[in-house]
Amino acid sequence: MFAPEVGMDEAYDYGTRVRVVRSLRNDGTYPGLDRGDLLVRRGSVGVVIGRGTFLQDQVIYSVRFLDVDRVVGCRDRELIPADAPWVPSRFASRDRVRPRVPLGIRGAVVVPAGTPGEVMRVLTDRPSGVTYHVNFHGRILEVPETALAAPQAPEEEETG
Repeated sequence: MFAPEVGMDEAYDYGTRVRVVRSLRNDGTYPGLDRGDLLVRRGSVGVVIGRGTFLQDQVIYSVRFLDVDRVVGCRDRELIPADAPWVPSRFASRDRVRPRVPLGIRGAVVVPAGTPGEVMRVLTDRPSGVTYHVNFHGRILEVPETALAAPQAPEEEETG
């Protein structure tokens, strides 16, 4: 599977608790799931159970995520220590969302409330709180978390 590491610095030892900083999806190498399926949500905490290398210059950590009972290979840049400062968010990249209110630019509504969209990026460094770059049919807007909701389930839709 992975070649043993040779002379590379490793940030995490066996047994270290780590947090994944972005949602991880199947790149086609995880058995039993389709390419693109969500493996681990952004913010999940796991334990390093192994290390190896990829292309002789990248350390890959095998991390067991107990909340989903899954072992996933993670690159160093995808992990932080579990006790490091963390800003949680309600949504992750590629999540489907809808605005709770109409969204406008300079007073003109450009996305009506309830329009389906897809999260492209999570922004946790904004002074006003978590915001998202959301794609609404080709138009990408930065939307605060408070203005977004998950898509309506069929049983939640109003009947008329």
